[in-house]
Amino acid sequence: MGQRLSGGRSCLDVPGRLLPQPPPPPPPVRRKLALLFAMLCIWLYMFLYSCAGSCTAAPGLLLLGSGSRAAHAQPALVTAPNETSPKMPFRGPPANSLAVGKDKTVVARSQEEQSPEVPDSPSPISSFFSGSGSKQLPQAIIIGVKKGGTRALLEFLRVHPDVRAVGAEPHFFDRSYHKGLAWYRDLMPRTLEGQITMEKTPSYFVTREAPARISAMSKDTKLIVVVRDPVTRAISDYTQTLSKRPDIPSFESLTFRNRSAGLIDTSWSAIQIGLYAKHLEPWLRHFPLGQMLFVSGERLVSDPAGELRRVQDFLGLKRIITDKHFYFNQTKGFPCLKKAEGSGKPHCLGKTKGRAHPVIAREVLRQLRDFYRPFNRKFYQMTGRDFGWD
Repeated sequence: MGQRLSGGRSCLDVPGRLLPQPPPPPPPVRRKLALLFAMLCIWLYMFLYSCAGSCTAAPGLLLLGSGSRAAHAQPALVTAPNETSPKMPFRGPPANSLAVGKDKTVVARSQEEQSPEVPDSPSPISSFFSGSGSKQLPQAIIIGVKKGGTRALLEFLRVHPDVRAVGAEPHFFDRSYHKGLAWYRDLMPRTLEGQITMEKTPSYFVTREAPARISAMSKDTKLIVVVRDPVTRAISDYTQTLSKRPDIPSFESLTFRNRSAGLIDTSWSAIQIGLYAKHLEPWLRHFPLGQMLFVSGERLVSDPAGELRRVQDFLGLKRIITDKHFYFNQTKGFPCLKKAEGSGKPHCLGKTKGRAHPVIAREVLRQLRDFYRPFNRKFYQMTGRDFGWD
């Protein structure tokens, strides 16, 4: 059949080793590894390409908020018109619920604790690969006061594209300090370059250890205090507790240590918180006055855009939040946002805000105003602003 070869064998009889053979297939494991490596290279290329695009696009999206800070340099001191206290653009016991059996003694606190070591900030590389910025310790804190309007201020500020804030109150510097700054930082939202991290915990203002602890974290922290007529604030505080515990004694009985003598009971937290001048003194031992901003709770209702203008200037932010962001809700009796953060819908504070206050006897109100008057005047002198409560 085939050509005869030497030795009388046909070509069909030639051993297989003499015929051309196909290369052996690669082992399955090597083939899978090669495919996986190729897919990894493609994914890495697409990831880096998308990150490079977001790095250029993100600042454009936040241009409204970040354009005001040139190279994020520390601006100089500025003084708002008609105010004596300068403002620097940005770079007693905790307020517990009302106690029926009012404590008559003040328990001395132990010496202020040493601050835990400040954790290292995330590296730029880790921030880059996270794809959404990094978590930072807050550069600004709303430290008080309870029932002064702190929730409203925080919600208004969150409209600003350069402000990122924790929703819930962390209570780190008064209740959870032992957990350390790394735990605290982990509570914070991620921020991009040029954004400010904020939180609010109103009880800090009346916590003795809080000033030293915040100063130990960062002496550059900006502090915001929302204050309100202490008489109205005390009634609002009582109203909040009454909604949770309807069986508590009347406001009048809790206000006076001796009703016939007109002796005010300053051990009641609702009264004690309103002694603003007393609570401010330890803060001024750790922070200069220019690093603190005092916001009027009354003006936050009557002119929210005006107070937000002061806050934005204090934080070194461009004035993004203006009159166009607010409308007045007649039912609740305070301003609401036309568009809340991350939503295109109007937003008002919850039903727990704007409760109707109980009717208090005029004589009781007069005695309370007489009691607070000297403290208010001292507070005006300390802050350089007359809030008009008298």
